[in-house]
Amino acid sequence: MRRLAAALAIALAACSSAPKKGGYYKDDGPGANPPSNLASIPDARPRSEPLHRYANRPYEVFGKKYLPLASVQPYHQRGMASWYGKRFHGQKTASGEAYDMYAMTAAHPILPIPSYARVTSLRTGRQVVVRVNDRGPFHSNRAIDLSYAAASRLGLVGAGSGEVEIDAIVPR
Repeated sequence: MRRLAAALAIALAACSSAPKKGGYYKDDGPGANPPSNLASIPDARPRSEPLHRYANRPYEVFGKKYLPLASVQPYHQRGMASWYGKRFHGQKTASGEAYDMYAMTAAHPILPIPSYARVTSLRTGRQVVVRVNDRGPFHSNRAIDLSYAAASRLGLVGAGSGEVEIDAIVPR
């Protein structure tokens, strides 16, 4: 339980860092040396994985209770996406994995950890497939926090956020 609390605290800190209306929040951003192949970083490859033992339990943040989905299943949501970058690069996610801002990952308040989702930018029409390995965002106006790489591919980095559709992927 202590590990879950620590993972949630880190996830909360990471997901509360994303900008609300463009630009970078405080000292966050893309990092000094992003990979030269940023535009060609491949999508996450959906596969069946056992769900995390602790990261899918009910939890509460800022007085709001969350009940993560208990299984990988069809799920659709439309909402605002934001991203988090260098400020949390290398820190532990709710899954216990190190956050890699250059991988195709995301934080979502209720999708199972780990699971996969297709995220589509409603402005650009671009799509990415991400692996959900963290919790957040914990702001009422946001649905998902993306890694820097995923946000870059969707065209969300400069604005800091954008409207997206999120569709869970159920591996065969």
